[in-house]
Amino acid sequence: MRSKPATALQSLLATLPQQGRVEWIGLRPARRVAPIAVERADIGVGQGLLGDRFSGVASSKRQVTLMQQEHLLAVGSYLGQGAIDPRLTRRNIVVSGINLLALRRSTFRLGTALLQGTGPCAPCSRMEEHLGPGGYNAMRGHGGITARVLEAGVVVLGDRVVLVAAGALAAGEED
Repeated sequence: MRSKPATALQSLLATLPQQGRVEWIGLRPARRVAPIAVERADIGVGQGLLGDRFSGVASSKRQVTLMQQEHLLAVGSYLGQGAIDPRLTRRNIVVSGINLLALRRSTFRLGTALLQGTGPCAPCSRMEEHLGPGGYNAMRGHGGITARVLEAGVVVLGDRVVLVAAGALAAGEED
């Protein structure tokens, strides 16, 4: 039996020549404590970033949170300022040079770890507290993605973010 040829959209989704770069890594040691910037972090299956307060307790879909560095400037501009400090976003990892939404259902390499994008990382109400009035709405659409860990590894500042296998769209869904 012959398989169906890939549609043009599937072909585009499977092609991502850009590679991202890890620009910032943050661990939240305790509740209501600002993340601490680190140069490297161990990533465990079912754990996320080891040393983060959510390690091992995060849902299986939200073990690691990632945001684009380019969106730090966009969010800041909506708030009438320059790029915001990545600690204020409460995300684990900030990357540059790759559109994270292209990875949201895909398998990708982050340093030596293998992750699978599980969905968008929507802002929480704490954005008003961390970014000021309008912070929640400034982050909408710019919060990055969540991911689960498929293979343990290490992520270091400057590491690459590379698509391994593209995810599939659900029937009737557009990206």
